[in-house]
Amino acid sequence: MEIEPNGRRAICALLLSLLIVACHAAPAIADSTDVFWNTDGVGVWHFDTDNNVWVDAPASAPESPYQYKFTPLCLVANNDFDIACLAASIKCTEGKDGRPVRWWWKLRVAGDNSWTAIRPDRCVYNEDPSDVLGRIAAQIQRRFEQLPVNAGTLGIQPRPHTLRGAETNFYGESAEQSFDVTMLGQKVHIVAKPVQYRWDYGDGTSLGPTTTMGGPLPQDRWGEKTRTSHAYAATGDFNVVLTTYFQGTYSVNGGPNLPIPNQGQFSSPPQTVSVWRSVTRNYADDCNTNPRGDGCPGAAPGNR
Repeated sequence: MEIEPNGRRAICALLLSLLIVACHAAPAIADSTDVFWNTDGVGVWHFDTDNNVWVDAPASAPESPYQYKFTPLCLVANNDFDIACLAASIKCTEGKDGRPVRWWWKLRVAGDNSWTAIRPDRCVYNEDPSDVLGRIAAQIQRRFEQLPVNAGTLGIQPRPHTLRGAETNFYGESAEQSFDVTMLGQKVHIVAKPVQYRWDYGDGTSLGPTTTMGGPLPQDRWGEKTRTSHAYAATGDFNVVLTTYFQGTYSVNGGPNLPIPNQGQFSSPPQTVSVWRSVTRNYADDCNTNPRGDGCPGAAPGNR
């Protein structure tokens, strides 16, 4: 995103704020999120089930100190554009009914005269830019959840066999991912960042969601308890699944990065862990003097 120097680092570091400028009728379905647009910006209402009210920010995305909006360029009145102004502005020829728009940002606490333009100007390809951007905002959550996001690698130590009652170390390795899709004729860039993890250990217990992804241990430390380890109480084969929670942002035609209201959950293929029991036996033979004694490598199969 290209912006003025005084805002570049701050904007890249934080999620975009949600500009709420108009009253909105809340949907009847509780515990959901509703996204709307108008010519002054983007708004998100989230239903707070604890207090039984709608609030103007999604629970999964912290509110940023910045606000954003867009305005159509060269618009004189409703659908009446200044032809000379359009001729001098960005050329929107990559789709049907291209219209140039300009994005703006400001600090939330600043006054209405503090809006700063985000350059260069961008395009939308619909007769009504406000309408197409609003429709994308309403559909972006579902599209995000349909992306082929890689949940990451599930690490297990030791594997494929572990012991009953011993600490088995589990960890995840996941990375930020980006996708380019087309929505309603617009080029939409989506970024998915891993923020939380959940392990389902296959025996009815789980851990998370937690921000801790864990990590590998050197072999001489296998069996130590970690923040993500698990001790199985029974023997058998268990299918373990890692679910990674991603927070997403999206931009339309190179515009500013806007927050996707809710996290997306993506799971890794299950991996099987075989839990064995340990057996201790005492033998009187010295394998150096009697290699075929009970418990020695050279013993008969039934005596090993």
